Amino acid sequence: MKTNSLDKIINLKKEKLSSLKNHYKVDDLQNKIDKFDKYFNFKKSIETNISLGKISLIAEIKKASPSAGIIFENYNPVDIASTYAKNKATCLSVLTEENFFYGNLDHIAKIKKKINLPILCKDFFIDKFQIPLAKSYGADAILLIVAALSQGQLEELYNTALEYKMSVIIEVHTIDEAKQISNFTDALVGINNRNLKTLKTDLNNTYEIHKTLNNFKGILISESGIKNKEDILKITNKTNIKTFLIGESLLKNLDSNPIFSLL
Repeated sequence: MKTNSLDKIINLKKEKLSSLKNHYKVDDLQNKIDKFDKYFNFKKSIETNISLGKISLIAEIKKASPSAGIIFENYNPVDIASTYAKNKATCLSVLTEENFFYGNLDHIAKIKKKINLPILCKDFFIDKFQIPLAKSYGADAILLIVAALSQGQLEELYNTALEYKMSVIIEVHTIDEAKQISNFTDALVGINNRNLKTLKTDLNNTYEIHKTLNNFKGILISESGIKNKEDILKITNKTNIKTFLIGESLLKNLDSNPIFSLL
């Protein structure tokens, strides 16, 4: 994955959106949403854990990533979700981007039929049309990446998601990005430890950005590069962050991961 990979993903997403808009009508999506009876409050699930002093795990489900390549050869998202649920994950994060992560929105729908956990649709949101589309498949929350959006786009997508009664994670990678999100008071803020240019992860990113967000009253999440329960305990002790989005280190050791012992 080269330095312009985010641009590549976004450009491809723009191309696909035109065909998606031709295939799906917003009224049809709304009808599907109205008939769906298995939505959960993603944010509330984490707030409840925080009130109890418990760690929250947003456990990620993905077949591949540009940085890691294929993570799971015999990929069955429902089986993975079942393992996470059995091990008391708070919420699920499902990668739905098709070309770089080999995801699909239908994975959310299939998981929702079997598992009673809130689901984050983790994709590259650039158009408000994507929000009812994601919700129509059963998503309870969306992720907005500051690096991929103008301030105007960020505000529009954030407000649209709230109108659809979805939780929103706003993801920041740098201190400058963190300074842009003070007005998004209903959002959860994800601090991504991955450098988008080099793809290297550094947990110090959480510590540095946490200082900038020290006065933010909402939920902070540490994302990426968290390899074991010692990393979680170190971050919690240094920052009091108790919510973590973890993918690869869980997926590579699903059956007996020590991280689950913290839940």
